Amino acid sequence: MARLAHLLLGSSDGADDLAADALVAVWHQWDRVRAAEHPAAYARGVVANLARSRIRSLVRERRRVALFSSQRADHVDDPDVSAVVDVQAALVRLPFRKRACVVLRHAFDLSERETARTLGISVGTVKSQTSRGIAELERLLGSAHGGARPPVPGPQETVRKLHPGHAGGNGR
Repeated sequence: MARLAHLLLGSSDGADDLAADALVAVWHQWDRVRAAEHPAAYARGVVANLARSRIRSLVRERRRVALFSSQRADHVDDPDVSAVVDVQAALVRLPFRKRACVVLRHAFDLSERETARTLGISVGTVKSQTSRGIAELERLLGSAHGGARPPVPGPQETVRKLHPGHAGGNGR
């Protein structure tokens, strides 16, 4: 749950706290979780919903700060780091639903059906959001490397590597 929170939030700051909050929420709804057909999907859905709320709060806070701040740091140096860090940075730039679909499908190897169940959306939406998310990652990573194609491995393989327990691709 902490790893999912980390990937959905885009940083480790607050990911453990969010996972702990999710566990508390799951515990408070334990009867419902235990009765659920897929308790793990229920728990992942709680993490996704809490992450979405946290991101929305951060966006609102940033907008408020921008209103009161006359100086904004627009200059960001491009770090010279590994492909995994590049993909993590690109993931943060994706809209939440695309990011969640890409992360759940490729970093956590969930099926389209499991991803749909976790996020409370249709399988078709998972397919389209995952496809568009990967295309956007490829575009973002291509522009980060001077317009060239992303370095091998591609974003899907690199996203898979973000999950520490991944043992290799399974053709999905």
